[in-house]
Amino acid sequence: MTGAEAVVEMLRAHGVEVIFGLCGDTSLPLYDALARQGSIRHVLTRDERHAAYMADGYARVTGRVGVCEGPSGGGATYLLPGLAEANESSISVLAINTDIAVGSRNKFTLTELDQRSLMKPLTKWNAVLDRAADIPRMFRAAFESMTSGRPGAAHLALPFDVQNGTVEDADVWADPSLGSFPSRRTGPDPFMVELAAKLLRSAKQPVFICGGGVVISRAESELLELAEKLSAPVATSISGKGSIDEQHALAAGVVGSNGGTPETRAIVDAADLVVFVGCRAGSVTTERWRHPAPGKAKVIHIDVDPAVPGTNYRVDVPLIGDARLCLAALNETLNGFKNKNPFLIERQKSEKFEKFRALAESSETPIKPERVVAELSKALDGDAIVVADPGTPCPYLSAYYVVRGTGRRYFSNRAHGALGYALAASVGAHYGRPSAKAVAVMGDGSFGMCAGELETAVRLKLPITFLVISNATYGWIKAGQKAGYAERYFSVDFGVTDHAKVAAAFGVRSWRVTLPSELGAVLKNALSSAEPTLVDIVCQPLQEAKAPVSEWVA
Repeated sequence: MTGAEAVVEMLRAHGVEVIFGLCGDTSLPLYDALARQGSIRHVLTRDERHAAYMADGYARVTGRVGVCEGPSGGGATYLLPGLAEANESSISVLAINTDIAVGSRNKFTLTELDQRSLMKPLTKWNAVLDRAADIPRMFRAAFESMTSGRPGAAHLALPFDVQNGTVEDADVWADPSLGSFPSRRTGPDPFMVELAAKLLRSAKQPVFICGGGVVISRAESELLELAEKLSAPVATSISGKGSIDEQHALAAGVVGSNGGTPETRAIVDAADLVVFVGCRAGSVTTERWRHPAPGKAKVIHIDVDPAVPGTNYRVDVPLIGDARLCLAALNETLNGFKNKNPFLIERQKSEKFEKFRALAESSETPIKPERVVAELSKALDGDAIVVADPGTPCPYLSAYYVVRGTGRRYFSNRAHGALGYALAASVGAHYGRPSAKAVAVMGDGSFGMCAGELETAVRLKLPITFLVISNATYGWIKAGQKAGYAERYFSVDFGVTDHAKVAAAFGVRSWRVTLPSELGAVLKNALSSAEPTLVDIVCQPLQEAKAPVSEWVA
């Protein structure tokens, strides 16, 4: 078979069902091979950046490798934001770039660039192929790297002549279990498990702080079993939402500088033992390593990456391994144990949501972001998938949108926080879980970076609802200028856009809402539609709002 045909077969052998991408001259052999097979669906996007975001969203909700592709030159550079986000978020995304022919290198060939050097710092694994015969082996290596240990992104470059070369049929085989992540789970050291169990037994007020690693590992049931034994609150990072059903009495909600509140901070500060699970204890989750305060509480840190525990906090017991296996080992060691002095958090949760409701029920205009969260929560069922862009949507939804159930029902791009993510990621989420309603919530700054993909949603008749929080400013930066720079606003405001009319021009059924009293009915209509819909909501700007962002409150 040809190299291009071998690529398709290797993807199929790893269980790949959908590819997101954009055509180019160097991709013609690959596209012809895709056209002649019938099992892998190709989703044509309007640019490669959003192809990578779609693959990311798909991978997050399925636990399977997301695949994106693009041509040489600009196609490679446009994939970079999505690869950087996926890799840093421990999401398995494979980017396939086609490339100029091997024989055309170093001849000032159009679209030539050093893809190996370009991709190396942004991926876990990266290769540029020189021979068609290497395709099966390199694809196996890419899938193994992406899905084992700490998951991450991988990149493969396929020169034009490599796609047209010959591959032996017998070499084309794969282990299909490598198509999902984590594929190779590693367990903790039993001695360290015993040490951790000893700390857990003696703790009076233990608290879990869970990152995305719990959801990636699908360790939710093991986490709940251990938390109930210990009567310990479970707080999460933004990426950790879904580690526990947020309706549960032990669910403390999101903590940190983005989406945390004084009430959730108080829960962390009261702990005498903090258990980080699949969480790197980074700057946002810990409010720049102040909550928990270093040295105040003992620390158990569970992570699959041995470089993580001890980086930001002195760790009393590091547990290195897959989150599910580590939590299961602790449950087994603590079999029969029950903490008789529960850490009560109902008061803090009640105070947090009382403050929220006071704002969410406001009839003032512009519409308060809290009202948007409240109305959206009422209109959606628990199986829905909400994707939040950074900026205005992220802190409000992270703090106040209550995830009902576990698993990936809410996410945002928290590694690098690039605007323009949610629209494309919701497309990927839809393909990953078509039975669930997918909703993308973005600011108008984000909308300006991704509006072209509305055509993709219309062309493919995707029943996704897009919400735009409109306030004609880069609100996060403007709020920062207010809090830290004496309200010297500079180069953050842009023109007012009627996003509903823009969407309508693409063929999207759309509404523009300016009054709080109209919002609930419009959302109900938009969310019940079987076609793409968009609601443009004129909202209070961040610099005037009471966002759950600690640096502005201070």
